[in-house]
Amino acid sequence: PTRRSSDLIKVYDRYIFTQVFVTTLVAILLFTVVWIAPEMLLNTIKKILSHEYTVKAGTLILLYEIPMILGKAFPVGLLLGTLFTFDKMSKDSELTIFRAVGMSFKRILAPLIVLSFIITVLCFITYDKLIPLSCQKLLAIKGGNTVTQFIYTKKDSNNHPDQAVIVSRYNLGLMQDVIVMNFSKRVFDDLHGLSNIIVAEEGVKGVDSDGKPCWILSDVTSYDISEEGIFKSITRKDKVNILNGEDAESAYTIMINSTKRDRDINNKDLKRYVNLLKRENMDEEYRLMLNKYYQRFLHPLVCILLAVLGCLLGFSKPREQRLIGFTIAIGCIFVYYITLPFFDLLAEKGVLLPFIAAAVPPVTFLSAIILFYK
Repeated sequence: PTRRSSDLIKVYDRYIFTQVFVTTLVAILLFTVVWIAPEMLLNTIKKILSHEYTVKAGTLILLYEIPMILGKAFPVGLLLGTLFTFDKMSKDSELTIFRAVGMSFKRILAPLIVLSFIITVLCFITYDKLIPLSCQKLLAIKGGNTVTQFIYTKKDSNNHPDQAVIVSRYNLGLMQDVIVMNFSKRVFDDLHGLSNIIVAEEGVKGVDSDGKPCWILSDVTSYDISEEGIFKSITRKDKVNILNGEDAESAYTIMINSTKRDRDINNKDLKRYVNLLKRENMDEEYRLMLNKYYQRFLHPLVCILLAVLGCLLGFSKPREQRLIGFTIAIGCIFVYYITLPFFDLLAEKGVLLPFIAAAVPPVTFLSAIILFYK
């Protein structure tokens, strides 16, 4: 009995989906192994042999590094897997047969789009959930994150500095060598006078007597300054509370996140951090992190674009060399990742709006797809 055309289409969908899935999976595994093997694995082994890490800790470190690699491996693997599959089908004249039976290019792409959408969702989840979680685990194993020379300026309603807090060192909840400069209400033409300087050995984030957040400084030396800029008195106190309420929360959040990469923060917390930077008028940091936030949604969509691009590069004549398509594919990936920091810088400095800076790479891939399609 003859098969109906709908049955043949279903067979084709399963065939393409399976072929691209297998080759993509192999490409992702190879990318992951190549990324880990040269330096990361060697450094971990050295630290295990020097007893800096235990065997268990070293193994966990390698395991927690995998999500960060997968974030880049998903789009690269999908591009190479799609390219290899369609290039092989083209050389074996399978694509010619599909076109001969009346299948359009859009119909040929259908199972590929389904697979690329699944990988897009996996890529999004990896950046939103898995990478921040693995970064927290790595932080716990390696002993915390250290902040040095953090400066927070509290301003009044007229945008004049009211208080400046300098933390020389922060690690695992403990602030060390904290300097607090309280500005006087008297404003000169070229500077703001100081009314008091507080120097503390240590500080922690806690709550005051009313249950509101605050910074609690210990072993404090306070220097009172007159309007003429002369020290009036020096007093010592066991504890002093500063930055009460929302100011304490804002300063602490900014300090904690100041040394984190955007990949260390999930989408929800990253959005809150962006809003906090905007409220505190930290313009450059705000534009940079807003650009990173937009990239969280646009970067996974690149998987779909790369899948289509790989399919187009795979369409070739039987006698054409396979090297050409793979060279173009590797070049596209290289240009994409090497230009991301450049667009981050343009967004940070205000040359481009954050959304535009985040959208340029995907739009460039879309333009390349249109060019190759024509």
